[in-house]
Amino acid sequence: MSRRALTDLPPDTFDDGRDAERDDAADEPEAGLPDGEAPEIDFDFEPGAVQAGTEVIRRFWSTLPSSPGVYRMFDHRGDVLYVGKAKNLKARVGSYARGQAHSNRIARMISQTAAMEFVTTATETEALLLEANLIKQLKPRFNVLMRDDKSFPYILVTDDGPAPQIVKHRGARRRKGNYYGPFASVWAVNRTVNALQRAFLLRTCTDSYYENRTRPCLLYQIKRCSGPCTGEIAAEDYAAMADSARAFLAGKSNAVKDRMRAEMQEASEAMEFERAARFRDRIAALSAIQGVQGVNTQGVEEADVFALDEQAGQFCIEVFFFRNFQNWGNRAYFPKADRTMTPDEVLGSFIGQFYDDKPAPRTVLTSHAIEDAELVAAALSSRVEYRVEIHRPSRGERKNLVDYAQRNAKEALARRLADTASQGKLLAALGQAFGLDGAPRRIEVYDNSHIMGTNAVGGMIVAGPTGFMKAHYRTFNIKSEDLTPGDDYGPRTAKASRVEGAASRRNSHCQPCRPSTPSSWSSAPEITAVRAFEPGTARNSAATTRARYRFVPAPAEESEAFPAWPDLVLIDGGKGQLDAARAALEEVGVAGVPLIGVAKGRDRDAGRETFFVPGRPPFKLPPRDPTLYFVQRLRDEAHRFAIGSHRAKRKREMVRNPLDEIAGIGPSRKRALLHHFGTVKAIQRAAFEDLAKTPGVNAATARAVYDFFHAGA
Repeated sequence: MSRRALTDLPPDTFDDGRDAERDDAADEPEAGLPDGEAPEIDFDFEPGAVQAGTEVIRRFWSTLPSSPGVYRMFDHRGDVLYVGKAKNLKARVGSYARGQAHSNRIARMISQTAAMEFVTTATETEALLLEANLIKQLKPRFNVLMRDDKSFPYILVTDDGPAPQIVKHRGARRRKGNYYGPFASVWAVNRTVNALQRAFLLRTCTDSYYENRTRPCLLYQIKRCSGPCTGEIAAEDYAAMADSARAFLAGKSNAVKDRMRAEMQEASEAMEFERAARFRDRIAALSAIQGVQGVNTQGVEEADVFALDEQAGQFCIEVFFFRNFQNWGNRAYFPKADRTMTPDEVLGSFIGQFYDDKPAPRTVLTSHAIEDAELVAAALSSRVEYRVEIHRPSRGERKNLVDYAQRNAKEALARRLADTASQGKLLAALGQAFGLDGAPRRIEVYDNSHIMGTNAVGGMIVAGPTGFMKAHYRTFNIKSEDLTPGDDYGPRTAKASRVEGAASRRNSHCQPCRPSTPSSWSSAPEITAVRAFEPGTARNSAATTRARYRFVPAPAEESEAFPAWPDLVLIDGGKGQLDAARAALEEVGVAGVPLIGVAKGRDRDAGRETFFVPGRPPFKLPPRDPTLYFVQRLRDEAHRFAIGSHRAKRKREMVRNPLDEIAGIGPSRKRALLHHFGTVKAIQRAAFEDLAKTPGVNAATARAVYDFFHAGA
């Protein structure tokens, strides 16, 4: 059943619902109140809005099947309000129209509901998987949302090349080999890989680099690789070291170290002291890996530990990863959830989203007894080849691990609350120093980076009450024929024109009368009709949706949401750069945005900055003022972001291949051409007949390549 607006409902659903209720009295949700009494709603706003939303839900409910599925609630703009799953769609949706008391969160959600959409599934397990998938995609306002869903890094010991390779890996597991993880951070993976290089001397180079070596590289000289590329080590000896590395990562660390100690003792007794010293260093490297892991386990081989803490209406979930009796790190999450939700609800919803794109371990330990734990475990088990257990321990080593994780969650949340309070004080002081009406909630800082006008990039960083908002960072490629190499004003004018001009044009779609009026724009998903949900397709539910972007004013009721329009814009530069940015804003009709220029001090020393505010003479802040340090942090972050973006673009330009510009030449054909001819210059000089003889290249592709390089001939 697809989403339907009220005007699209069948004629029989436009009545007051009494006929449908009489025809299907057995399925009517119980009101729980005597006839004639108004339902009691626990909220402090217009009851008529809730009654209207209830009527909308009743009209959809009257035609629902009593089968498992997922439902979505939409507001009048088409934005998704909530995604939920149900074992019985008719009974679950009917609970919203029951007329009994609702919490403030549910009442607000009902009052804003203008349409609904349903997807039927074969089982409740599939409904749970689809619900988690849609929540991560659509980010509904009333659901628990993960704020950081980046993939975790793994360590991969390959088994598809001439010699096993140890590398850091993210994403899909397409390469043949053994994967070990997840690790909580890239830092943990890099540290482990470096230590394993010293211990087992495995290569980390790519296959193409490996196959073209004629002599050992620097890693061999500093004893980080055994040099299999040039035969410095026998193939069977290298394979044995790779097996030892796999055994160590698989949890057999003590056995590996005992074997190394025996070989060290044997070498020492044979007076081979250099060989014994190498074993000593390798044992020390393995001990270093185990020494920094913190708490390890004796009886828990593989488990993820989830511990939740709640303070001041905010939640923190600490996740620890234990694999092969080793602690592979932890990460703190701060999910977005309504403060009226219970810890059990928050943790249960979080776990479903957490494993949406990654396999679950055999054991999941939680600090709270989540709702439908058996159902969640069955859903996770359906995606792996083993049984997943979700358990809230009450004693023993598992309980100690959960308590340890919960202490970390409590400390992480306390630090976040303290940082937020400090950030609020800094924002208030910043607003006072620059004469703003109040503390800014969204600060945008712009900077650009280029080398004599080439690869010019503009960077925008955003800061708010919780610190740097990296999800809102943006880069802008500055392309203008009017730019002069070395001109620092031109890129800023072009950048401001592009950034604010785009904002003005976007705003004109939703507010034609005042293009310069501040307004937010957001993506509103437009869901296509969804058919019955087939078994085993939970991971492919994205194929049932498509999104289009449109720009709408920010909802008035979302006063706590992070604004999309800046309260303050900082320009890295002096009066000239500030005037250029002001002129660009005036040219596109944007007004009312405070602009401030931040000029570096003499000799570009930090702490001696001069601030340029329109309508005020230039001024400086006291050298030890915390507000000054805060502005320096903002400027340095913008500088770092712009330079990093410029370097990335320059690097792409340096390695760009002319074959990439030819239509119809993808990675496979480009690889075939380079493998056949060796270099791009050889391809450029090749005749059409020679190009056509390349394996994997047909005549049409050969003609396209030949014409591309001989267009002016």
